This record gives sequence, structure tokens and C-alpha cells, in this order.
Amino acid sequence: MIQPTLLQIKTTDELTLPGMIYSAKRSKRAAIFLHGNGSSSVFYKDDMRKTMAAAFNRAGVSLLLFNNRGAHFIKTLHVKDKRKRFGMAYEKIKECIIDIDAAISCLKKLGYAEFYLIGESTGANKICVYHFYKPKNPVSKNILIGGGDDTGIYYSMLGKKKFFRLLEESKKNIKRGKGEQMISELLPDEFFSYQGFYDIANPDGDYNVFPFYEKMRNVRLSRKPLFRHFRSINKPTLVVYGSQDQYAWNNVPGIMDILKKLKPEFQYNMITGGDHSLSGHQRELGSIISAFLKHKRAQ
Repeated sequence: MIQPTLLQIKTTDELTLPGMIYSAKRSKRAAIFLHGNGSSSVFYKDDMRKTMAAAFNRAGVSLLLFNNRGAHFIKTLHVKDKRKRFGMAYEKIKECIIDIDAAISCLKKLGYAEFYLIGESTGANKICVYHFYKPKNPVSKNILIGGGDDTGIYYSMLGKKKFFRLLEESKKNIKRGKGEQMISELLPDEFFSYQGFYDIANPDGDYNVFPFYEKMRNVRLSRKPLFRHFRSINKPTLVVYGSQDQYAWNNVPGIMDILKKLKPEFQYNMITGGDHSLSGHQRELGSIISAFLKHKRAQ
């Protein structure tokens, strides 16, 4: 098994993000893996790293994994010699554009010329946001794994009254300059600052990429067009879900049908028995993705 090389990825707003790359021999093609939120980190999933990297390397594709600024619940990073709080509790999804561009820039310096994006859970949402705001980009293909409906999940979990009350409180505290304060009402089960909760729960925000709850339950929370980020993608894209995804409203075939109607030109695959993270199905997932990437250049 090839061993990874550790990298430091520098963003334009002066963050240093840790990453690792499994390099395929004489390869100019690289896939960039974007993890989900919560306590996520690419450094703690050995089954995903080793199995996926091996499949990609056999296909002649290098695999870059890195912790974006939303990794873990709470952490601090140095910004212009100052320590600033980051992590899922403070994350603004639109900042994924800066992180993805930094990863691509790092790979270009290493000699890579063709790039693919792989996003798991919130990582899939971030790919859609990236294409929505930056349609002219160097990415050739995308793989969306288990894209999540976080806005719908929190609406369902909190109930209508509490959901909109917390959303309004978050909006007010952000305007007062208190956006980084934690919402103590949600602790200890949920870790959010006001700005983090507003970003993830705002129905009209960029986090609401896959509003399955609204579509399937006929509950309109947002005023903006549904699935606008997903529909904006104009590159070859593979969509993958596990049949037992615990965040798919107990209807994975139903949510996949929604996406197929929106973008019938994409490729779709449902892995039988797979949960949200496709735990224990990494070998099958690796084979599916490497087959999708087998052509050297997307036209």
C-alpha cells in the first residue's frame, strides 16, 4: 500500500489546512476529497483512506484528502498572527470556495493538471455551492456522496416554532456583532455559534442545497428556487447514496428520483446496505468512482 505524503494547504485568507495525498505514479490527475461536518476529519477514517486511495491509484488518479476550515466542532487557527475560532460550530459554507481553490492551487504546484471533486455529506453540498458561485472552474468531474438536507433535519428536530425562533435570534445576534457566541440552548447535544446555526439552518442560505424535506413533505421553508445549487452544475457528475442512509427521510429511492428529474444527464448509484457514510462499503464505492473517472478527460 502506497503511503501518503503530508501537505500544508495555504488559503488566500492566510489559513494553513492539513492534508495528505496518495500519489499515483506518473499521474497528472488528482481527486480532492471533501469531508462532512460535525466532528469530521480526514485523519480518522482508515477504511476510507486506504481502500479508496488504492482504487484510485490503480486507475491512475492521485487522492488528496484535507481538513477544511469546518473540520471538527471547534478549533483555532492562526490568521495573520492572531488565533481565530473555526470548526463546524462557526462554519460558513460559502467559504468552501476558498478552501477548494487552495487545494487545487496546491495540486497545480505539484504538477497536476486535471482535477475531480469528491464530497461526502456536507462535502457534497460544498461541491454544489462551489459550482454555483464559480461556474468557470478547473474541475472536470464531481462525485456527490450522500448530500445532506441539514436545514430540513433541524426544522424537523426542533419543530417549526423553535426552529424559526432560534433562526431569528441568530440573525439578530449576528447583526449585534455576537455571531461567534455559542447558542447555549442547544448544548450539550449540538455545538453551534449563532453564525454557524444561521448558516446551516437558513432555508434561503447556501447550506440548503438538498431541500428534500421541503420537496417530499410539501413544506415550503425557502423563498428562493429549490435545488438551485445542484442544478447549476454543468460538469459530468456521479451521485451516490447508501440505501440505508439515516438522514434521507427513510426514502433513498425517493430522493434519488428527485435528483434524477432535475439532472437526468448525471450518473446515479445506490449502494445496497450502505449508511450515510457508506461504512463497510468503501471497496465498492472506490470501484464505482474509479470506473466513473476512467476516462482521462471529460468533454
